[in-house]
Formats: sequence, C-alpha cells, structure tokens
Amino acid sequence: MTTTRRTLLAAAGGLLATPRIADAQGALTPVRFSLDWAFQGPQAPYLLALERGYYRDEGLAVTIDRGFGAGDVPVKIASGAYEFGVGDISAVARLRLTQPGTDVICPFVLAQGSPLSAITLRRTGIRNPKDLEGKRVAAPETDGGRQFFPAFARATSIDTARINWITVTPQLREPMLARGDADAITGFETSGVFSLLALNVPRADIVVMRYSNFGVALLSTGLQVRRSYAEANPRIVTGMIRAIIRGHLDALRDPDAAIAALVRRDATAPVALEKERLAANFEFIRTPEVLSGGFGNLPMARVQASIETIRSAFNISATLAAEDFYLPQFLPPADQLRLPAASG
Repeated sequence: MTTTRRTLLAAAGGLLATPRIADAQGALTPVRFSLDWAFQGPQAPYLLALERGYYRDEGLAVTIDRGFGAGDVPVKIASGAYEFGVGDISAVARLRLTQPGTDVICPFVLAQGSPLSAITLRRTGIRNPKDLEGKRVAAPETDGGRQFFPAFARATSIDTARINWITVTPQLREPMLARGDADAITGFETSGVFSLLALNVPRADIVVMRYSNFGVALLSTGLQVRRSYAEANPRIVTGMIRAIIRGHLDALRDPDAAIAALVRRDATAPVALEKERLAANFEFIRTPEVLSGGFGNLPMARVQASIETIRSAFNISATLAAEDFYLPQFLPPADQLRLPAASG
C-alpha cells in the first residue's frame, strides 16, 4: 500500500509540475465546457480541476455547466454553443453518421468501459432484457441509455416496438421507478443506481442490465470538440485534456477533496453517496488497457467496432472511419497519461 501511494503521489506530482502556461502568456482564453449530466460524483473531478487552477495553468478561463444527457452534448458542440463537452462518445458517432457535415470529434476517451444500462427493481419481475417487452421504461430523450437502447435490443432480441417509453426530465427518472410509475429506466449505471439508493431503495432490490455484459461494443465518456476548432487551437485541446487528467488523478488520490468541490458547486449533494458514486465511476475509467498503457491506450480497431455497433443498431448505411472520429494526436506526452494501478 505504501508503494502504491508513493506511485500515485509521484504521478500526480509530475502533473502538478506542469509549467504555468498562463503566467507566460498573460490573458486567458475563455472556454465554455458542458458536462454530460447533473453535478454528481463522476462530475466532481472536472470541478476539482477548476478549483485547483488546472485549466488556468493551461491559459484557459473555463466555465463549466451541467449537462442533460449524452445526446444533448454533441449538439451543443456542433452548434458552437460550447467549445468543449464531455459525454458518451457514441452520441457523437451517431451524429456524425446521420449528419455527415458535422465535424465533432473526440480527441480523448476518458472511459473505455461503458456504464450504459437498463435498470429495474425486483418487484417488477423483470430479470432479463426480454422481460422489458410490454413494460414502461422512463428516460429523458437525450439519455444515452435510451439513445442506444436499439443496440442493446439488437444484441438481446428485444422487440423495440413493445417498449413503452415514458419521456421524463432527469430529475424524475429514478423517482418514477421507485414509486412504481415506471417499470424500468435507462442511463448510466453510476447515475441510476446511486440515485435510487438516495431514494432509500435497498441495493438488493436493484436489478442492473449493463449493455456491455450482453455484447454491446461501445466506448463511453470522452472529450468532444469541433475538428475545425481543434486544428486551429491544438494547444487549447491538449491543455483541456491535461487539466482533466490532473483533476481525475487528484480525485482518485483524494476523493474527499473532489466531493468537497462538488458540494461547493451544489450544496444539496449528499456527500457519502456522491463519494461512492465517484468511486464506482472509476471502474469504467481504470480499465486494464488504461492501467497498463495509460490514457490514450485505445486501438483504432476498438473505436471502429464501436462505430459499427451504432451503424448496425440503427441501420445506418453511411460510414465513418475511426481515424476521422478519434484523433489522439492532441493527447499530452505519454508520461502525463499514466494512471496508477491502484489506490489505497
């Protein structure tokens, strides 16, 4: 444990030693940054990076806003409402496939594991994906779990015509399931499960059907930006990535500090629950590939497989090459991409 802690501190210390670009360049560049969801545990590292001046170190004056679902983020980026966003990159791929003129790209994939899930309660009698047929499933239209339910349905032979969707706001999704007004919900496992726990639903009563466990090959959270902006501002893109990594390394090392930053942004956040949610989210970030090769250790073949999953699920004839979608040339140097093998 002592060795692990020293490794972690050394890795974080190396990033903390990054030159203060802002000091050398004077004025800060304003950047609008949209998260994918409400201010919860998984969003805390971005806020911690903001509080600790990591974006400022890169010469950036970053404004962070909450998000409203994976499907909403790339639309904001494509329109120019935000320079950067973070969210499930499957939504970006789908946008690119259906709107070929869109130039939103992903220069950095933070979470190679996907938490997209269908979630229900034991009292509904739903035990496997086919049991969802004929049931009421609640989710916002922009929710990633709902947007990519067709991929889950194809993998599990669900008749999507027999799913009764209930469109709700993010705040109503879990309460409707807890009250019995819906039979299931879709979304990130880290959002749905812990929001149900906050509503005093016993963990043993929660049934999670993670899409990836049924063969759905999708990546997850990544940074999003327009290609035209990225190519015109490569230093800004790399700086955003470096600051985000620093925030996540700090959150891994000191989750209490990350949750404190979250609470300062949203005083109603339940500290213990959000800390647990933050820890659970790292399961999807600290994959074997990232642990062995660092952030960015992502073969183009996996990116292409994710794109092909989306094409197949939605019967899209248009094609998209991984090399035109995932552009890792904006990543910082390899020594700034390493992730500690464990914390403790």
